[in-house]
Amino acid sequence: MAIACVAIAPMIAELTEPGGLERVVEDVQNAGVGGVFMLLGFQFLQIVVAFIPGEVVQLAAGMMYGPWGGALIVLVGCIVSSAFIFVVVHKLGAPFVHAMIPEKWMAKLEKFEQSEKLDVMVFVLFLIPGLPKDVFTYLVPLTHMRMRDFLFLANVGRIPGILISTFGAAGLIQGDYTQSIILFAIAAAIAIVALVMHEKILHGLAGMKRATKKEGSAE
Repeated sequence: MAIACVAIAPMIAELTEPGGLERVVEDVQNAGVGGVFMLLGFQFLQIVVAFIPGEVVQLAAGMMYGPWGGALIVLVGCIVSSAFIFVVVHKLGAPFVHAMIPEKWMAKLEKFEQSEKLDVMVFVLFLIPGLPKDVFTYLVPLTHMRMRDFLFLANVGRIPGILISTFGAAGLIQGDYTQSIILFAIAAAIAIVALVMHEKILHGLAGMKRATKKEGSAE
């Protein structure tokens, strides 16, 4: 991953220049197997450092390697990156996470820790487009959830969003603009709702714990 990140550093700089995206796509496509590792490097940086929007990497993957191949590469990158973060957070603890994410999200950690439906919460949070998945990737390792459970739930939850992006991007390349517009419109609508209502979504998921307790008391 370190080698891949060094290799793509010039490409990251080129993305800011006019026509840079097209040139980067062509360079990666012409790089063969090396291009796959470059894309994995992009995905690794996107999740670990979070300075590249996830949708950008997913769109690029769909353009370069098609909807299914691109989705597979992105998913592998997500799994590797998430596992890396999980191990690092377990080694360095809460102070490291505190330095990496905004304070307001640290305050929500208690909801994660106390939730009796943590598995459902993690799956839903990674399923809904527009929610800050990279932040949750740093928070969840501080809870009692095991790494294998987190990797399974989080990355299965990512799949629909990844496929929407890669299919939409592939449609643009193939000239199927109607399909792309529909897919992007659906993703944008869900993302806008999630951004506006993310507090209510988190509150609702946390409330599942209280509901479970009440049902248990009634019995």
